[in-house]
Amino acid sequence: MNQIAALYVQTGGSYFNLPGVQPWDEEEDARMYGGPFPVVAHPPCQRWGKMWKGQPGNIKRGHIERKGDDGGCFKSALFDVRRFGGVLEHPEHSHAWAHFGLTKPPRKGGWVKADEFGGWACRVEQGQYGHFCPKPTWLYAFGIDPLPELRWGVNPVRDEDFPAWAVERHGIEYCRKAGLMAFKGGGKDSTPRIATPPEFRNLLIDMARSARVAANQS
Repeated sequence: MNQIAALYVQTGGSYFNLPGVQPWDEEEDARMYGGPFPVVAHPPCQRWGKMWKGQPGNIKRGHIERKGDDGGCFKSALFDVRRFGGVLEHPEHSHAWAHFGLTKPPRKGGWVKADEFGGWACRVEQGQYGHFCPKPTWLYAFGIDPLPELRWGVNPVRDEDFPAWAVERHGIEYCRKAGLMAFKGGGKDSTPRIATPPEFRNLLIDMARSARVAANQS
């Protein structure tokens, strides 16, 4: 079994206690990773997403975050994937893609060339692999040949997907506007939203294990 490193993962989360997987959580500080194993990288996305400015309450009080201010995590993760091979995961429409010159993948799915270095990008929904909502995701892969065929496509949320209590309390129009992810987890309990489904995690691990960059450069 090829060893891999899982970078920027949740402490005690789905990447812990797996054979052949070396987890790097916040305490370990994945920016310090120096190889030699291929990686699965989940760099933090808060400052790269739609709400990069911060929580609405903080913004009203004049505290606005800086776009991309993640302490260099994405930059480090991208370097590690290119250096050691593997795959990086970030939410769809991540501002990091444009900032680092990566090609935006098509919504319908399929792999496209991401950069001039040999990386590839795609869009896939974690909902196809067990997440409670679609959770559209962009992947950046390097050193993986052949690239796997994934469960492509856009799968809109249906009215019946919303919790009955939420529809009864707020109405279906409110629920549609808020989105399915708004009704599970949140606040201090963000685990349901950010957790990687086991099937999707296993897919990313298998991709990293198939990478050949580290072996070629050793």
